[in-house]
Amino acid sequence: MLFSIITITYNAAETLPPTLQSVAAQQFTDYEYLLIDGASTDSTLALVAEAPIKEKTIISRPDKGLYDAMNRGLHAAKGRYVIFLNAGDSFPTPQTLQTYADAIAAAPQEPGIVYGQTMLVNSERQIIGPRHLTAPAELTQRSFLDGMTVCHQAMAVRRDLAPDYDLRYRFSADYDWAIKVLGKSQLNVYTGEVTAHYLSEGVTTRNHRASLFERLKIMSRHYGTMPTLGSHLKKIGKKLAKFAKKS
Repeated sequence: MLFSIITITYNAAETLPPTLQSVAAQQFTDYEYLLIDGASTDSTLALVAEAPIKEKTIISRPDKGLYDAMNRGLHAAKGRYVIFLNAGDSFPTPQTLQTYADAIAAAPQEPGIVYGQTMLVNSERQIIGPRHLTAPAELTQRSFLDGMTVCHQAMAVRRDLAPDYDLRYRFSADYDWAIKVLGKSQLNVYTGEVTAHYLSEGVTTRNHRASLFERLKIMSRHYGTMPTLGSHLKKIGKKLAKFAKKS
């Protein structure tokens, strides 16, 4: 199995259908689909059971939150690469998995991460626009000193490089996780394509301030206090310059 696509849910019946539809539509079929659910009481499980996805596993039981559930997904996955595609997020086209597979096949050695760009969508699936951070053509661990330059949902990560998510972080454990993976990966391949549509009303968006505080702690831990402060001062300077230009 080349890919394990993992979706985390809890009472996600309203947002899940576009995710399931985008997975079922994939023309590249060497994948498994794992639904890791926190004991939903709505129709989430029924929607997944009825979805026309051939290789799927449903695991539903209480968990300790999003990242605990993501760890369960990692432990259950059998694919060479894992892709987290949460409820409301989707693959942009039926060729997205093929794009990942082609990039892996064309690489001089097996990549640790294959990634692309992200477009934000609203609940009506209308494209709002690109994320405020653009995925770079060359990705290193240092790239994340500027923030999470590659959206978590827009990357396929080799499973043998992926650690458990650190449950000390409630909102930004994915940022910490990605930095750790980048520290292990010897080759990261850019697809040059949009590989994720991200629903803009996610948990991190709703808890923006708490998420930023966690990310500051994570950056200081991985990059040091002074580089972290320097990065933030640089961002403030850019915002002030942009504001002055508009004025």
